[in-house]
Amino acid sequence: MVRTYKTGDIRNVAVVGHGASGKTSLVDALAFVAGTSKRHGSVKDGTALTDYTADEIERKYSINLAIAVAEWMDAKLNLIDTPGYLDFTGEALAGVWASDGAVVVVSATGGVEVGTEKVWDYAEQRGVPRMFFVSLMDKEHADFEKVYHQIKERLTAKVIPVEIPVGEGPEFHGIINLFSKKCHLYKKGTKAGEYEELDVPAEYQSRFDEYSRELIERIAETDDTLLERYLGGEEIGRDEAIRALKTGMARGEIFPLFCGAAELTYGTRALLSKLVELMPSPADRPPLEAQKWGAADKVAVKPDDAGPFVAQVFKTISEPHVGDVTFFRVYSGTVKNGQDVWNAPRAATEKLNHLCVAVGKDRTEVAELHAGDIGVVAKLRDTHTNDTLSTRETPIVLPKIPFPEPVITVAVEVKQRGEEDKLSTGLHKLHEEDPTFHHEFNAELGQTLLRGLGERHLEIVVGRLARKFGVHAQITKPKVAYRETLKGKGEGQGKHKKQTGGRGQYGDCWIRLAPLPRGSGFVFDDQIVGGVIPRQYIPAVERGIVEAAQRGP
Repeated sequence: MVRTYKTGDIRNVAVVGHGASGKTSLVDALAFVAGTSKRHGSVKDGTALTDYTADEIERKYSINLAIAVAEWMDAKLNLIDTPGYLDFTGEALAGVWASDGAVVVVSATGGVEVGTEKVWDYAEQRGVPRMFFVSLMDKEHADFEKVYHQIKERLTAKVIPVEIPVGEGPEFHGIINLFSKKCHLYKKGTKAGEYEELDVPAEYQSRFDEYSRELIERIAETDDTLLERYLGGEEIGRDEAIRALKTGMARGEIFPLFCGAAELTYGTRALLSKLVELMPSPADRPPLEAQKWGAADKVAVKPDDAGPFVAQVFKTISEPHVGDVTFFRVYSGTVKNGQDVWNAPRAATEKLNHLCVAVGKDRTEVAELHAGDIGVVAKLRDTHTNDTLSTRETPIVLPKIPFPEPVITVAVEVKQRGEEDKLSTGLHKLHEEDPTFHHEFNAELGQTLLRGLGERHLEIVVGRLARKFGVHAQITKPKVAYRETLKGKGEGQGKHKKQTGGRGQYGDCWIRLAPLPRGSGFVFDDQIVGGVIPRQYIPAVERGIVEAAQRGP
């Protein structure tokens, strides 16, 4: 049972990195070691805590962001697991947006990759404190030193190890903590990150001394008073070093580096402790600039329980037998189970029944959430991703998450005739879940077009159409809209004669065509003089020309 936490005891942390770097395994291990998850799951076996949708279990990689709570040292960690493949960067961006800090996971075998650089840039733009975790230290060809230097060269020179591994690859069996100056040795079969604490082994002493000296120097450089004391030969204590490191992280001056093997739970306890000690609470972060709805006034939204309720939806997902599930972060005020809230842009009242916190797919109902916390609620009627929830008395709109724009376009067609309306409805619902793909029916081509962040992204969309809405569709190439234009001058005559006795009917009309400079568009030039063709007939002539131009000869 997850209890209610005050703002200062909350840590919202996005876990980001390249695909297959070990993010989901790390989140699973952290929640298991902390005791909020009763089973240590596996991506390979389809039992990972935060990869619980059918698509993720089948494909064995993350597609959606997901949340797992871990309770540690009287604090609540909202761990936001994010996908690593570039097709799903919108999910990673939303996770960073909703967080106050980030763990950048880098594979000990793969090192810094394109996805690592991408999420690093997101976190840099958002200005959140970061730490690194070198994962998969137990795998063949793991190389801590190589990855450390890659991070320094490709991401930031401000990275500094606070742990060093004991062994690498299959021989990895411990870490040396540079703060405690102790060696944590693990035994095969350890279930919850337990270790035996020993003095630093003699064969690691010189390496320990080198890294310890570098760590303290880098920490001292972030604080003039500490630096003066350090240069004067005074020893810097652990607690003040931790405080200085936290301050330096908040200012983007230093980024600590950890290591471990999540599948074995090695290194997880030390990481949990440092997440609590080093990551900021929502109360430590600067206020958000928002706008009062219906006015030009800017307002500062502070993480204060006494302030007006303000929250933002950063993820919506549709689940079988549940419907729409909404993930939101409370930025101000306290929200209670069953409370009515106001979606000002949509002029809609929403009732937050069954207010929950998430541990993977499992939800635990809570009485209330304080400023800075993250909650989950189902069956909101009019609220979608990027919407702000507030109160009627103080309607506020927060800045929207800047989701990436699509980069590829495909066509999609139903396999069974008569399902075109179901296709449109399904795509509309899926877009509410995932704002990074767009769809439209192109009447000129006679095709439904999908735009997304990659082929894998759009394959997932089409798969969800079948799974969730029973619409079986296939991806095809978009047709090319070939068009003709005038290359030279021309003219045509239309003549009308009708004699039925009495006054006859006669009409003679000429149309002359000529090309214009590229980009000029269509220009209709009426050269009738003297009313030889009555004015009321001329608009019909123009309409006829426009219709003919749309069809071509």
